[in-house]
Amino acid sequence: MRLEFLFLGKTRESYLAAGIEDFRQRLQHYAPVEIKTLKEKRWPKNYAAEKIMAEQGEVLRANIPKSSLLVALAQTGRQFASEEMAGLLGQWADQGRKGVVFAIGGHLGLAPALLKAADLVLSLSKMTLTHEMTRLLLLEQIYRAYTILAGEQYHK
Repeated sequence: MRLEFLFLGKTRESYLAAGIEDFRQRLQHYAPVEIKTLKEKRWPKNYAAEKIMAEQGEVLRANIPKSSLLVALAQTGRQFASEEMAGLLGQWADQGRKGVVFAIGGHLGLAPALLKAADLVLSLSKMTLTHEMTRLLLLEQIYRAYTILAGEQYHK
């Protein structure tokens, strides 16, 4: 099952970018992985947050293959234990799903329309996380899920 991660804008912090790349490479051992960094548009200061989120949502939506499951990251989403996440990924693979797209919005989050269209809205924490930190934590948790499925020691 192919894993795709959609990010709006570059990861600015070098330590986060290095961690994201490290876990991308680790995940390659278990599944094909692609990280798409989409260009983030500059907005006038007085531009409404709802309009920004809606336009960003359209950019993200245009990059989601129709055959893929969409997992949207949002603080209001469902939370899973690591073993539960592993089970969900295993279930999707057993169902013959071709791909899963994980979408992370910009600093404002994801548009309500994109959240509504998602197959799963996922939360990594009830706490507020930066969108760049969320990228790293998501890849680490997906890697952890695959090591659980493989019965490896990383999770311990």
